[in-house]
Amino acid sequence: MATRTDARVAVISILFAHDSGNEQALKNRDGLYEEKKIRNKQREFADGLLDGVLSHLEAIDAMIEANLKEWDYDRIGKVDKAILRLGTYELRFTETDRPVIINEAINIAKELCGDESPSFINGMLDKIQKES
Repeated sequence: MATRTDARVAVISILFAHDSGNEQALKNRDGLYEEKKIRNKQREFADGLLDGVLSHLEAIDAMIEANLKEWDYDRIGKVDKAILRLGTYELRFTETDRPVIINEAINIAKELCGDESPSFINGMLDKIQKES
């Protein structure tokens, strides 16, 4: 049975693929969910996150960009960006506990990204959560 972490990783995968130009990523989400055994409540959770990020993408990207210091938004890796987008969405538009959101993002970054990504994502999400 899939966990909320599994659902978040699936959403990050879809966001990454979509950002990389995969036009079918959103249409094929059900296939990915099935492959990862994300069903029922976890599927609803994942769909809510994905749809939420996409519907607020412009605002989310503006929040991320506003909190970058001495860093160009376009230089952020696509996986890091997907994690930041999801984390920012959850921080600003959901009722999930902030420490849970940031901890999940850090742990996912440890799994999927380079060595510097977890601390970068932690710092960015910490700045963003302090704004709300």
